[in-house]
Amino acid sequence: MKPHFTSRLSSFRSAVLAVPALLAVVALPAAAADAPALYQQHCAACHGPGRLGLTGPAMLPESLARLRKPEAIKTIAEGRVATQMLGFADRLAKDEIAALADYIYTAVSPAPSFSEADIKASRIVTHATGSLPAKPAEVFKGVDMMNLFIVVETGDHHVTVLDGDKLEPIHRFPSRYALHGGPKFTPDGRYVFFASRDGWVTKFDIWNLQVVAEIRAGINTRNVAVSGDGKYLAVANYLPHTMVLLDADLNLLKIHEVWNKERKETSRVSAVYDAAPRRSFVAALKDVPEVWEISYNPNADDIPIGMIHDFKYKEGSFIPGFLNPRRSMLSEPLDDFFFTQDYSELMGSSREAGKGQVVHLDVRKKIADLKLPGMPHLGSGITWKYTPPGGAARSVMATPNLKEGLITVIDMKDWSTIKTIPTLGPGFFMRSHENTPYAWTDSMMSKGKDTLQVIDKRTLEKVAEVKTDPGKTLAHVEFTRDGKYLLASLWERKADGGALIVFDAATFKEVKRIPMDKPVGKYNLYNKINRSEGTSH
Repeated sequence: MKPHFTSRLSSFRSAVLAVPALLAVVALPAAAADAPALYQQHCAACHGPGRLGLTGPAMLPESLARLRKPEAIKTIAEGRVATQMLGFADRLAKDEIAALADYIYTAVSPAPSFSEADIKASRIVTHATGSLPAKPAEVFKGVDMMNLFIVVETGDHHVTVLDGDKLEPIHRFPSRYALHGGPKFTPDGRYVFFASRDGWVTKFDIWNLQVVAEIRAGINTRNVAVSGDGKYLAVANYLPHTMVLLDADLNLLKIHEVWNKERKETSRVSAVYDAAPRRSFVAALKDVPEVWEISYNPNADDIPIGMIHDFKYKEGSFIPGFLNPRRSMLSEPLDDFFFTQDYSELMGSSREAGKGQVVHLDVRKKIADLKLPGMPHLGSGITWKYTPPGGAARSVMATPNLKEGLITVIDMKDWSTIKTIPTLGPGFFMRSHENTPYAWTDSMMSKGKDTLQVIDKRTLEKVAEVKTDPGKTLAHVEFTRDGKYLLASLWERKADGGALIVFDAATFKEVKRIPMDKPVGKYNLYNKINRSEGTSH
């Protein structure tokens, strides 16, 4: 019996000793997953080799503060709705996905920064102010300078200047990598400003077809806004958490580190837009529930920031109103927003909440809730006058939806939903014009990506579907100055048929095709500068 017992004990000991080795073997795939290599192979093209962001956001702990790690794992595996982020579950094992999630939540060393000195040192001037002729070049003879289009082509990172009357390209030039947020114009139409995902702001002289200056305002940038008088720029950054203010020659004026009121939490800036009638920039903060309004009026009233004993006699803590933020305190952060036509209010939405709120910019607080299903894309909203059967004319706002196949139409007087119009699937853009009874929208986030849908603004009914190239993305409509034609993007590389397709706005028929290299957006000077109700601002 003893030998038998000894044999069994020996076997037991061998089994116990084998357990760690077995566990090590089981754990090997996770331990062996080379997260940095996986990141460079699958993620760097969009999120940057150093995780600082390119077409996609920065992959750093400070940028992922609102995303819990289990959600990050799910996003890597399944992708993210209404973005270019595709899922990797079909290419990566679970342990590799987990390793990637751990990696992006690990701090970069040394920590990324972009200081005032870095911004100033980056400034490039290729043509000094006043050195180029103050009139359009000879190539523009006979051209309506306000019916030009600026076309952003991401296929090979170029920009085309297009004649909106002849519908022919005039000039094409290389741009910075991954332009984002739409170009912004000075009121005279001479200059256009671009922002790239990696923080570069470019000033281009349309009249002389020359890049005149550039500056890098951040590491990962959302968009740029230009003041209504053309004198100031505001740059919204994801990284660092700053709002950068520049003059029109791209000299640095001020950097606002974005803290909440209590200075306990920092935030990325979701978006910044010009509110020209108010002479201010308005920004939504992605990580804290505040909206900032920064006046570019040199005579703006001072801003109270602490205990105030007497407003009239300025007894208490004040800062200058010029180029400093006034805060509207909210219950939740906003990802995107849309101004009412008089710019006294904004309609905002949160990606997580699936609902919206109306903020009055004078009283600086929420005044109403909005019923917004799915994920509305308010930045592409449009407005018009609508007269219901037997009712009085009223201003309405319509927004596409990034998550559901629908258009939401809202009464801008009482903020009620007038109608929900079904579409072929989630879409990104919606456009119209004062001279047409129709609005156009896409379904580019769905199987219906190849079809534009036409909505009658008088009846709020879908009246047509327009498809040109089955299976290819057709999106982002913009009208000519007079509203007679509209240009849509066939969102493909030039070699695969990428083009601007011109449609007759009355008959919906294709009239011309202009080859382009993945023309993601086109922007008409007149409609943008005059804040047409049918386009985004």
